[in-house]
Amino acid sequence: MRTHFIHDRKEIDNILKQCRTCYVAMSLDDEPYVLPMNFALDGDRVILHSAQSGRMWETIIKNPKICINWTLGEELAWQDEQVGCSYRVRSKSVIVEGTAEIVNDLAEKNRIMKQFMTQYSELPFKFNEPAIRNVGILLVPIEKLSAKEFGAKAVNSWNK
Repeated sequence: MRTHFIHDRKEIDNILKQCRTCYVAMSLDDEPYVLPMNFALDGDRVILHSAQSGRMWETIIKNPKICINWTLGEELAWQDEQVGCSYRVRSKSVIVEGTAEIVNDLAEKNRIMKQFMTQYSELPFKFNEPAIRNVGILLVPIEKLSAKEFGAKAVNSWNK
């Protein structure tokens, strides 16, 4: 079984569309912190939302550099059932690195929250002003993007 890089952006976006949770890594001084979060895409930006307080928010304000991971699939696979090191989890993984930007404009927050909900539902949504005012919105422009498929079956050159 092999690990393959995924370069096709449409395939990467398809992986993300199937995920429900991402893991956001951040760091303040020498203290790393990882948090599971809901997300959506807005073109080449990742949308995250949270309360406007707490450890994550305080960390982002001081150090907006973050790394986000998505993993799709957890099927166990092996080449030889008796050989432990031949076991692998078949999955696809996407990693984004970027600098989080805090969105404060109410009209933009409303637009972004509607976009955010498209990750989870096709229904049209409305948000009242207090909800929009109180939600913390982070936009993360994609600075680095990588994706891999793990546990892929080997392809013999003579079978292509």
